Amino acid sequence: MRPRIPRGQGGFTLIEILVVVVILGILASIIVPKIMRRPEEARRTKAIMDIKAIETALNLYRLDNGGYPSTEQGLEALVTKPTTGVIPKNWKEEGYLDKVPKDPWGNLYVYLHPGVHKDFDLVSYGVDGVEGGEGKDADIENWNLD
Repeated sequence: MRPRIPRGQGGFTLIEILVVVVILGILASIIVPKIMRRPEEARRTKAIMDIKAIETALNLYRLDNGGYPSTEQGLEALVTKPTTGVIPKNWKEEGYLDKVPKDPWGNLYVYLHPGVHKDFDLVSYGVDGVEGGEGKDADIENWNLD
């Protein structure tokens, strides 16, 4: 047999609930600001991952076709078969990318072949969208990735 709980003693009081809500509010005020500083770091990480994925697609393109797309053909050559410049003979019908990605700030990645630093240069100009910069405005470049 289960003991009976007297009326009014089976739940939490309003004061207990308010104490819990206040404690949760204090914790949120400490934790949320730390989390909110991270979106820029997440965007930079996404740009790095995009650049690595594009590099992989460019290398597959080179293996199939004997060279990289020209600067004029651009990254679009990874999505649709180029019709100008050197026409690739072994271009994969499904392409090398589903679409040309934009960087996390909504700008197109800058592609240059032949590159100044590598066989090809691939750059996101970062949060400010302008070449150069330091700190949070620094460019993300395929030749400077860790």
